[in-house]
Amino acid sequence: MVIVQFELMWAFVAARVRFLANRGEEGSVVEKVILTAIFAALAIAVGAIIVAKITAKANSIDLN
Repeated sequence: MVIVQFELMWAFVAARVRFLANRGEEGSVVEKVILTAIFAALAIAVGAIIVAKITAKANSIDLN
């Protein structure tokens, strides 16, 4: 599910970048900041999911 959401977000960002490349430079700073914030949030979310899965797997290992 997370990978599908990431692929969808990536397709949206790629389309937006192509649109901006054809348009010009006005307003691009704000959009770049917003896109950077989106990618940072996505990276944090993916990291949290990975940490949760690894922690759950580590806690399920029987050491006895």
